[in-house]
Amino acid sequence: MKKMLVLAGVVLAMLTACKEQADLTLSGLNPQDFELTIDSVDCHLFTLKNGNGMEVCITNFGGRIVSIMVPDKEGEMKDVVLGFDSIGKFQRIPSDFGAAIGRYANRINQGKITVAGKEIQLPRNNYGHTLHGGPNGWQYKMYEANQVDSTTLELTLVSPDGDENFPGTVTAKVVYTLTEDNAIDIQYEATTDAETVVNLTNHAYFNLNGDPTIPVTNDTLYINADKFTPVDSTFMTSGAIASVFETPLDFTKPTTIGERIGETNNEQIKNANGYDHNWVLNTNGDVEQVAARVISPITGIVLEVYTDQVGLQVYTGNFLDGTVVGKGGVAYPLRGAICLESQVYPDSPNKWIKGVKGWPNPYLKPGETYKHHTIFKFLVQK
Repeated sequence: MKKMLVLAGVVLAMLTACKEQADLTLSGLNPQDFELTIDSVDCHLFTLKNGNGMEVCITNFGGRIVSIMVPDKEGEMKDVVLGFDSIGKFQRIPSDFGAAIGRYANRINQGKITVAGKEIQLPRNNYGHTLHGGPNGWQYKMYEANQVDSTTLELTLVSPDGDENFPGTVTAKVVYTLTEDNAIDIQYEATTDAETVVNLTNHAYFNLNGDPTIPVTNDTLYINADKFTPVDSTFMTSGAIASVFETPLDFTKPTTIGERIGETNNEQIKNANGYDHNWVLNTNGDVEQVAARVISPITGIVLEVYTDQVGLQVYTGNFLDGTVVGKGGVAYPLRGAICLESQVYPDSPNKWIKGVKGWPNPYLKPGETYKHHTIFKFLVQK
């Protein structure tokens, strides 16, 4: 009898293990590890799939893309973004991994903006500046989620007046759609009840090698931009718009990321310890033109970026140092990812208000709708 009970227990354990295994996402995530109520909103892991077998997992905590499974040149599915495998880690470990960033992506000089003639001091969290909406930006907020169907997730967030000291109540919507041609189509909208500044983006950390222990420095990068906005040692733009030609920031021809990343005799490379700059796109808001392209020589996976935004911040994981342990217990190394953040230029509120030539208008007023469209498209080069 005792042997039968032991055998029954083993069988039950095996069946339970099989069930748990079956419930995992293709990327190996357990949705149960993302179940939590935060700020009275239920947190979940949402899975999008298309007919090609591509899978995208997103949590409504920060509107974060947690995993992206795409085929490599051998047809094997690879996870090509950095992140964590539980909501607890996203809460405990500060990061922008995969987040829908707001209310203002990138940096605002000294955290000061002028709105309706009034100077406002925002909380400062990066070299004396306000970065990605401040220390409690939208990457740490709960979005209300509505999974429309198997390929579309709609996220909504209401940012109250005074959120991180930004004026105006802003209602924002982010819609992620996984298309049949293996693209993640992202549509942003925002409205406000009082004048404010808005600049939304996605902060996915891409590693097309499918192995985040391998830095992205061997990847080939193309950026459709002849100009960029130089920064100082605190990563703040000066107001200048400079040519990329005859500098390490020239990616108008596909170039290996690591080829010139160590040229610290160049002031811009030295200031950023690599690439962490905004490129002024040649696309003029045409979402059908390629803004950037990254290719991994290891997997053959290609990522193309399309956007209607005027700028693209390209960041090569210069602050990753092996201390952050992500999915699968992997420590993320220096330059273990590349970020491609479509946006208006950094510190546009201050540059625009001062009439600096060439700087876009980031202000949003009642009755207006902020709109932003970006596409991350995946292909394979065999």
